[in-house]
Amino acid sequence: AMRAALVGYSSSEDEEEEGQRVGGTQGPPRDGGGRPRLPVPVGLPGDPGPEEAVTEDRSRHGGRVRSFPHERGNWATHVYLPCRAQEEFLELLELLVSRARTYVPSLAAMEEFHLSLSQCVVLRYHWIEPFVRCLKERLAAFHRFFCVADQMKVYTNENKTRTFIGLEVSAGHFQLLELVSEVDRVLEEFDLPTFYKDPSFHISLAWCVGDLSSRLEGQCMQELQDIVDEFEDSALLLRVQWEEIRCKSGNKYFSFPLR
Repeated sequence: AMRAALVGYSSSEDEEEEGQRVGGTQGPPRDGGGRPRLPVPVGLPGDPGPEEAVTEDRSRHGGRVRSFPHERGNWATHVYLPCRAQEEFLELLELLVSRARTYVPSLAAMEEFHLSLSQCVVLRYHWIEPFVRCLKERLAAFHRFFCVADQMKVYTNENKTRTFIGLEVSAGHFQLLELVSEVDRVLEEFDLPTFYKDPSFHISLAWCVGDLSSRLEGQCMQELQDIVDEFEDSALLLRVQWEEIRCKSGNKYFSFPLR
């Protein structure tokens, strides 16, 4: 059986949290010279920390285990392409999840859909604004584009505390790699981990706690792929046009429209 691919989700993401949505901030004008490499973010006494330290309560987030400690002033940050779910997509999702639950009953459908362009990384609060400004500069030239996500695949996160089923991209890789390359350059400036070297771009559809990839691979994936292939207008439905890039940091959202 094929090994489950790795996926860069930290368990600290709280999909249920509704954050305020804000546009990408306009930073001060750049000076003429090249931008110096930024020093490593360090915590300073009295840092503003809107995210208060919390006691771990797994029931709040479906039993997920955090991959890094939630500390005051630490903001879980993720760069991704948001995907708007049409009614037909949700119908397909329902068919897929109900079939997959015959193999893994604890599988839960995702409530929002996206394609990751970064791992989940930790930013200090005072680095959010410069990080967003750098992203905005790097991503300004990119145009809208299509990709096709129509291949069912199983994923686990790095520490194997969660398993996902998702739709892997079969067309549009080149543009996605170009975006990741720019996001990686921003991450490097802040000494943060870059994305996987050979990423499997995908849209996650459902997840469960633990490593249950062996139950989902093989027969289950084949049945799910058949459902996708036979679904009415699936070729059109799974051709996704990306219109914006988003960065979520803690409970804040920053949007970067594609041209």
